[in-house]
Amino acid sequence: MTGGKDMTKTIQLTATDLAQRRAVIDRNQRLVQDMNEHAHNSKMIAQMMSEITGRPTPENFQMKLPFYTDYGGDLHFGKNIILNSNVQMTDLGGITLDDGALIGPGASLITVNHDLAPKHRRELFVSAIHIMENAWVGARAVILPGVTIGKNAVVGAGAVVTKDVPDNTVVAGVPAKIIKTIPDD
Repeated sequence: MTGGKDMTKTIQLTATDLAQRRAVIDRNQRLVQDMNEHAHNSKMIAQMMSEITGRPTPENFQMKLPFYTDYGGDLHFGKNIILNSNVQMTDLGGITLDDGALIGPGASLITVNHDLAPKHRRELFVSAIHIMENAWVGARAVILPGVTIGKNAVVGAGAVVTKDVPDNTVVAGVPAKIIKTIPDD
């Protein structure tokens, strides 16, 4: 589902880039707020998410509100995904959830970072997040910029993931470390 583009490329967004995105951000902030306050069933949620992302919502899309995103235009969802309540997606760098991905309540997927140098700290650096097929991100886990969560992998509740997670592994902790391998079915 990556569409052939490099999902982990880091780019620097300039003030001009951000200004061009500002209209979309402002519009989508209103749409997200409207969805959280007024969507009363899964059909309404799917319709409003299509407006936010600018593309059709895939089949069997499930999401519990509230949901938060800063941009929305760089969210890419596969089929049969589940987003639990209070999920936060900072998606300026792009977030892809492949088929069957599960995102637990209160999880944060953050594609934006800042320079450590104080005089450059307001500049944004973005790097995509990719949650591969059938991966599960546990409650209140934090996925940081540039991370890929491998196929069938599990991220434990409350983990902070700073590096890629291999296929068929379980990670947990702060920072997240591999704690076991998932056997093939």
